Order: sequence, then C-alpha cells, then structure tokens
Amino acid sequence: MSERDGVEAVPGDRKRRPIRRRPRPGSGSAAPRFAKPLTTGSVLGWTALSAVLPGAAHLRAGHRRTGLALIGAYAVLLLAVLAYVLINSDDLLASATSFVSDGMMVAVVVAASVLALAWFALLVSSYIALGPNRLNQQGQVVTGIVVGVLCVAVMSPFALVGNTVLTVRNTIQNIFPSVVDPDAPAAAKDGEDPWHGKTRVNFLLVGGDAAGNRTGVRTDSMNVASVDLRTGATVLFSLPRNLQHVRFPPTSPLHKQFPNGYMAELPNGGLLNEVWQYANDNPQIMGGRNKGPRALMDAIGYTLNLKIDYYMLMNMYGFADLVDAIGGLRIRVDQDVKWGGLYGTAGTIKAGFRRLTGEQALWYGRSRVNSDDFSRMARQRCVIGAFAQQATPAKILANFTKIAGAARRLAQTNIPQHLVQPLVELAVKVKDAKITSLQFVPPEFYSGRPDWVKIRQATRKAISDSTRPVQAKAANVSAAPSRTSSPTASPTATRPVTPTQTPTRNTQKADNAKSLDELCGL
Repeated sequence: MSERDGVEAVPGDRKRRPIRRRPRPGSGSAAPRFAKPLTTGSVLGWTALSAVLPGAAHLRAGHRRTGLALIGAYAVLLLAVLAYVLINSDDLLASATSFVSDGMMVAVVVAASVLALAWFALLVSSYIALGPNRLNQQGQVVTGIVVGVLCVAVMSPFALVGNTVLTVRNTIQNIFPSVVDPDAPAAAKDGEDPWHGKTRVNFLLVGGDAAGNRTGVRTDSMNVASVDLRTGATVLFSLPRNLQHVRFPPTSPLHKQFPNGYMAELPNGGLLNEVWQYANDNPQIMGGRNKGPRALMDAIGYTLNLKIDYYMLMNMYGFADLVDAIGGLRIRVDQDVKWGGLYGTAGTIKAGFRRLTGEQALWYGRSRVNSDDFSRMARQRCVIGAFAQQATPAKILANFTKIAGAARRLAQTNIPQHLVQPLVELAVKVKDAKITSLQFVPPEFYSGRPDWVKIRQATRKAISDSTRPVQAKAANVSAAPSRTSSPTASPTATRPVTPTQTPTRNTQKADNAKSLDELCGL
C-alpha cells in the first residue's frame, strides 16, 4: 500500500501504523511547543528568584503542584507577619518587649535555625528541579559554585538573628542573677503583677570608681531613680559622695554599730561613698560577705525615706565603652572642662553643644579640675539624662553586639532575671515620660551636717510634683547644670558659727526638682 493512504506498510508486519507528517508551512496546523532549553544564566536566575519567591523554579521546571504549594505556604507566612504588625502597630515597640523573655528567645533561636535550614533545602531543591545536569560541564561547575554561595547568603540573616538573640540571652544571664535576693520580692506567678501591686519602684544607680591602682569599690556617683510604674514619670535624686554621718534603719546590722550615724565618732570621716566598701570589709558585722550593696541601699533609703528596691553598679570605664557603642553623646557643655592627667593636661572639652566620645563623657562627669563634687554631680546627671534620651531603639539594635559586650563588663545588679521583661517595658515608658532631678547640694542642703528632715520633705515633694501634668516651660529658664543650685559655692560658706546648729533650717524652702531637659539643654 502506498503512503498516499496515510499509513505505512512495514515489511513482515500485518499492522499498519499512521505516518506522522510535519505540517507544511502555511497549512494552518499548530505544532506542539516546548520550553526553551535552560542556559547557565537562566538556571542561576530561577534559583535566585526562588530565594524571594519560593516555588518559582519548580513551576518553571514543570512541577506545578510543588510550586503552587510552596507559593501558598510562603503567602500564608507573609500574611501572618503582616497581620501581627497591623494588630500591634499602635505600640509595636512595647509588644516587641515580649521577645526578651527567656522562653521567647529560645523559640526565636529555634525558629531562625529551622527557617535557615528550610531556605537552604528550598534553594537546593529548586536548583535540582531545574535539571543542571543538562548543562555542559562548565555550566554545571559555575552554577554549582554560585548556588552554594547563594545558599550561604540566604542563611546568613537567619544566623544573624539567632546569634543576636543568643547574645541577648547570654548578656541577661551574665548581668542579672537567677537567684532572687532574699530581701527582694519573690517572682510573681504567670498572669500576676510582676511588681506586686506597687505604684512606684526605686532603683539605686551607682557609679563605681574602681581602678587598677585602687583596692575595693568607691561609689563615686549615687543616684536614685524613683519611677512611676503607671506613667514612667521619673525623679532622679542625686546624693553627694561626701554626705556625712548617714543613718541606718533599725533593721540594718550597721544601726547597732553606728547608732548616731556612720563613723560619727570621727571628726572628718563617715562619707557616704565609704559605706559599700566598709560593709564588704566587715562581713562579721553584716552577717555575710558582699553585703556592701545592701548597706548602701539601707543608708540611702533611710535618708530619703524610700524603700530602695534594686540597685545597679556601673563601672565608670565600662560606661565609656557603652557610650562609644551608641556613637557618643551630644551634651551641652556650659563651660570648658579640662580632663585627664593630674591637672587636666590630657585635653579640654570646650563649651557649647558637643558630641562626646566615651572617654570624654567619662571625664566630663568625673573631672575635678577647677571644680567640686557638686559641679560633678550636676554634670553626671546630665550624662545619665543624655544617655537615656539618645540610646534609641534604632541605635541599640544597630550596635547591639557592642552594647552587649560593654554591658557585661560594666554592670552588677540584684535585679532578678524574671524582671527583665517588665523592666524593658518600664524603660519604654520612661523614655517618653517626664524626667526631673533633685540634687542635695549647697546652699539648700549641706553635706557636712545634713538636715535629714528637710531631705525627706524635699524627696516627698519632688515625687508628688512628678505625678502632676507637664506644664509649659517658662521663658529664659537657665539650662546650665552648674547653675541649678550654685554647685561652685563652698560648703563652708553656709556653715553657721555654732557647729551644733542645723545649717539649713526646716522653715527654709527647699529647691524644687527640675526637668533634665531644662537643666541640661537636652
């Protein structure tokens, strides 16, 4: 039979098979279409696209079910993240504080590890689905190397997240004790108020002036931050290091040792900055070792008539590293401050608005050249205020590894680990709240023979005033820290002729607490 009938006769075969003819040009018959063979560039392109759109390479390779399943799962993940952001958009920073809890941090590390492995497997499977074995040898080598690098690059963000969270966790464990201080409240149960119904919490912030050529710890800077737990409104009380003959509450072991005030029998001794080290040097009196923090908390709390809940000791040189980690501090310098060396020979911080490095900020708060303790106190509180204002979440996240390293070197505290998350939430409130400051310095308060009643009255009034709504600032308010209470005045200038008489009478009105923005030009 001829081929004209459309069948082909095969010799020795009784069956006839149809002949497949190629359509002639212009005949109108549609030819079957096939995808173009993949080149080296297209294999790399589709694999890279799968990193941001999972399933794209599988669709290109003809695996429609797998590709659509991957795209669907990815869409669900993106919608879940978007929903979380929209729900918490009003207070996204506050909601992010939940990630500080230990359980959440472990979950984040596990999730980051799983996602890193998942994206690695996704890229490898996308590459294999595209059939790189169809390429020539050179193309297989090139695509294999590039895809391997791409896998590492895709896993890097997840590794960075996991490493950062682990750094946070290790920093918290190194700084904050896991064992609760016997004198501190016990941990609250799930769902309970972590602050046990308090409306205020009081933190003692101590700057330790310890150095290699000095034994022990001298508490060079002592401030109490009294924080309103509802609003975050904060009052900073600055106590001079040379405050003499502080009293101890009857519950303190040092009350029996010094019933008339700390070292009251010495004519020129008994300074407040000696209490910490004295307690550490005399464990037989304190009833245990390392009771310096407790002794200082008792003394300052009794002086202000406040219950000091927690303390944090900051090493001065570690604080300099912390300032460098956030890129320095912008501070208004009221007058030239010489720093370094014995007589300020290392340099001078010029007056005006300056961005200080960590070392400069440290010396700005510590320099004694042409200065006194009260001027130093004024500058130290401005450094604290500037750091609280300028350590923004963006700076902390961008420099977190440096900040965590500096924090581990500088901090010692009795704040337990279970309060870290509530403390972060409180810090968010404080950042946007009113911060006022009160210094117990001459001429309103005299360190050599303090008026304890007047100090307590001023403390109570400052806390009461801090709860009132913020009023408009008055015009021409002096913002110089050294002008707030005449810190350059000599203490002996206000001392009366009769040494037994109280230098500042109770009838004299005490200085009110002032806003740090006004005092320091923040």
